Amino acid sequence: VQLVESGGGLVQPGGSLRLSCAASGFTFSRYAMSWYRQAPGKERELVATITEANSVRIFADSVKGRFTISRDNAKTILYLQMDSLKPEDTAVYYCSVPRLRSWGQGTQVTVSS
Repeated sequence: VQLVESGGGLVQPGGSLRLSCAASGFTFSRYAMSWYRQAPGKERELVATITEANSVRIFADSVKGRFTISRDNAKTILYLQMDSLKPEDTAVYYCSVPRLRSWGQGTQVTVSS
């Protein structure tokens, strides 16, 4: 299993970023996928999950209405669209295949003016 995140960076408050996670080494379409994040000094937090059937659940109350998780099974890519970003969204963002207990290396998102 290989998961490679990209798309992080420095953005001003109110801005947007789209994170991508390129997946390989397993049958992507058959697994639920998740995004987690970990802010400095805090525990890793489950942000959102999308099932094999494209059912979406946003777990982090603080991102509801601002973040959207989606997937492209043909390209085996997981996405996280992040809008109206706030400084408290600053974290390393990880994609994960929960059933396979697999993680990517993470991508840093910094929201700051």
